[in-house]
Amino acid sequence: MPMQPFPPPQIPANELRPGRHWYATAAAIAVVLILLGAAIGVHRFTGVVDAVDTGHQFANGETVTLRLDPGSEKTVWVKYPGRSPGPDCDITGPGAPGLDDPGADVFLTRDETWMPLYTIDVSRAGDYELTCSSQALSRYAMGDSGGLVAFAGRLLAAVLLPVLGIGIGVVIALVTALRRRGHRKRLLVEHHAHAP
Repeated sequence: MPMQPFPPPQIPANELRPGRHWYATAAAIAVVLILLGAAIGVHRFTGVVDAVDTGHQFANGETVTLRLDPGSEKTVWVKYPGRSPGPDCDITGPGAPGLDDPGADVFLTRDETWMPLYTIDVSRAGDYELTCSSQALSRYAMGDSGGLVAFAGRLLAAVLLPVLGIGIGVVIALVTALRRRGHRKRLLVEHHAHAP
């Protein structure tokens, strides 16, 4: 009668190293980075929705008074900029306020397209007067410096964080599983070596 081989010994899961808590660590890292990415995305989205104060528009030749602080990053936006040379603005106030090129961007509402015209640079806090004019029937509004193009760039972090979290979680889980498997094999070899 042939001898039946002994079944391999059962090794308790809590004896294998690294410990199973590394799976929980991998999941926690993934969840935290996914939630952080989602929070950044929501924050960026609400920022771009309110980027331009379209409820307070002004027309060619109208002067608006702005209360500004250094580093406020306010931008003059224009609707219906017309043909070149396009709208022009002038700002006066304490210090030497300046109007800088805002770069390419766009802000869309349901039926309007706004383009950034100037970013305002001030060195002192105070009240400033801004007047804009153009050869077209342009409309102007104040807003933040970020439209849809800036939103797309800032959204990159909101996308990369969850991807990074999932990647780190998968790597930690795989390394843990492989090392536990290797440790199990070593324990089995040791057990066979010491078996009678």
